[in-house]
Amino acid sequence: MSLLARLAPHLPYVRRYARALTGDQSTGDNYVRVALEALAAGEQQLSSDMTPRVALYHVFHAIWSSTGAQLETGELATTGDASQRLLRIAPRSRQAFLLTALEGFTPSEAAQILSADPRDVERLIADAQADIDAELATDVLVIEDEAIISADIQSLVQELGHRVTGAATTHDEAIDAVARHKPGLVLADIQLADGSSGIDAVKDILKTLDVPVIFITAFPERLLTGERPEPTFLITKPFQPETVKAAISQALFFHPSRQKQAA
Repeated sequence: MSLLARLAPHLPYVRRYARALTGDQSTGDNYVRVALEALAAGEQQLSSDMTPRVALYHVFHAIWSSTGAQLETGELATTGDASQRLLRIAPRSRQAFLLTALEGFTPSEAAQILSADPRDVERLIADAQADIDAELATDVLVIEDEAIISADIQSLVQELGHRVTGAATTHDEAIDAVARHKPGLVLADIQLADGSSGIDAVKDILKTLDVPVIFITAFPERLLTGERPEPTFLITKPFQPETVKAAISQALFFHPSRQKQAA
């Protein structure tokens, strides 16, 4: 099996991870590209002791470790592409948190990726979550047509200390909810009750409101195409509660409007 065939199923997700880690789609994609080029040139190898997915993330981190210091210490602080809020969380803690909570790796797998001890990874995760949760509280709009799923999502939002100020099941309901109360975060499904599109609803919301968005969907392939701007935060159904919580924290943490508030 060719290298591309082995890695193809995992590329949309390592791109998602890279964007969440860097806070920027183009920057994250650049790191993924460099990692793939290093593999193709033989400068990096997929470890035979790891699954292909774990090995791919391990190679990504080898590239990140050799070049990411510029991103952490200088580039972001001077360009304004990310805020001091991002820099307050140590890179290692942020990596461990994203790998386990957002990407679904076990602490043991994250330890392989980071070349770390699993106990250290668990400590890093706890440190990152504490830092993130201490920063965040906002109003949330949930766009989801399945009543049970919507209730589950709203419960998770409230557990994190946020307020659910709107719950919509269609495009029109979502637009009306925003008109009544502007949210600080939107959680959206793609396929809605009346056949309308959550993607279209989000596009219309973003025309007038700068707000972070998380898509929670059974159809991730509709968004992770590599052919147009894509959401940094995308969760596939059925979802794990901790994955949703992690995405909420990260979406709020990295979004430019939230960063300006913390400046």
